[in-house]
Amino acid sequence: MFMRKEIIGDTKVNVTEQPVDVLSIATAIADAKTLKDNDEAFMIINLDALYDRFKLWKRELPQIEPFYAVKCNSDETMLRTLASLGVGFDCASREEIDIVMRMGVPTDRIIYANPCKTRSFIQHAEEKGVTMMTFDNKEELEKIGKQHKCPELILRIAVSDPTATCPLNLKFGAEPVKAAPELLKHAAHMGINVIGVSFHVGSGCNDPSAYRVALQHARTLFDIGLSLGHKMEIVDMGGGFPGGEHHTPFEKIAALIRSAVDEFFPEPEVRLIAEPGRFFAARPFTLIANIIAHTAVPAEKITKQPCDAAATGHMYYINDGVYGSFNCILFDHNQPVGRPLFDVEGELFPSTIWGPTCDSLDQIEDKKMMRALDVGDWLIYQDMGAYTCAASTTFNGFQRPTPIYVIGERTW
Repeated sequence: MFMRKEIIGDTKVNVTEQPVDVLSIATAIADAKTLKDNDEAFMIINLDALYDRFKLWKRELPQIEPFYAVKCNSDETMLRTLASLGVGFDCASREEIDIVMRMGVPTDRIIYANPCKTRSFIQHAEEKGVTMMTFDNKEELEKIGKQHKCPELILRIAVSDPTATCPLNLKFGAEPVKAAPELLKHAAHMGINVIGVSFHVGSGCNDPSAYRVALQHARTLFDIGLSLGHKMEIVDMGGGFPGGEHHTPFEKIAALIRSAVDEFFPEPEVRLIAEPGRFFAARPFTLIANIIAHTAVPAEKITKQPCDAAATGHMYYINDGVYGSFNCILFDHNQPVGRPLFDVEGELFPSTIWGPTCDSLDQIEDKKMMRALDVGDWLIYQDMGAYTCAASTTFNGFQRPTPIYVIGERTW
């Protein structure tokens, strides 16, 4: 199955002769585990898929430098792979800054992009030589001025897609027409240099026209900043880029951004960056979980339809749940859809998939039509890298899935 093992950082990575085939690898590992009565869940991390996402970004948005949002998934092997490709990093805390700096990432490829920063974290950024950081209010500006001797600030404005999965302008961002120009004036009065403008249209953007609106505001603020003596040189387009199949394809979003950049920022000397998280992290991670318990129930219990009282339904319990990899259900408004790893024909029954803990909130899928399965069978969930592992816990004593890293010989 694997040719050999290589090392990335401290992690062993399995190298395959051909491009990585996740399904084949998953079935082989599951078969081997079953023979040993090993029912532990595992996560396949496909570094070929990560490289494919990088190539897609460079093809569609070649003029925009990606600064990966570490908060989305801080898996160090993935971070090291991105760092080796020249990707920058969006860090939101002292620990995230330290993680990427331990990998040798230079400070000009790090942005401290949390508009709400702890004072000691600002001091730590200064000690490490990290100067690029965001702000969106007067109080934050003055706090940075007291804690950092030479910050290079990026003004975050509130422009977002109200239909996004996770709109962010309620929490962060200065109002762009009146408040933002005043902040530029106040920074100039304090003698603090603002070097650019940032925005985030919302995680899981559905309306890409929000990027054009944001870039138009950024252009206006760029010109105001230049007139005030600021060295305006960066536009940070934040995140919101889809990590997998999306009803607004990434290619469509990228085309609109390219057009808006040509319209509002044609100057080649302006540095264009963005903060994609799920775009890179979602697709490479595939979870394979084991059914650890099963009970047949009246289908009415699942469908809530009295007419199903005489029919059969099934409730399955797997060894990962919302306190583990599926925390994305609660925290990221995501609803993963799995399927039997060994997919054979069979009658479909209404089913509910539960996590392993004693909490009734620990529900993964409900009213799912699926063939009957047994204890020891496996379910596969794809695109499980975004806002999953990063927030997982070992609540109730259930361990995280075992990571298995794979890469094709050509990609290696």
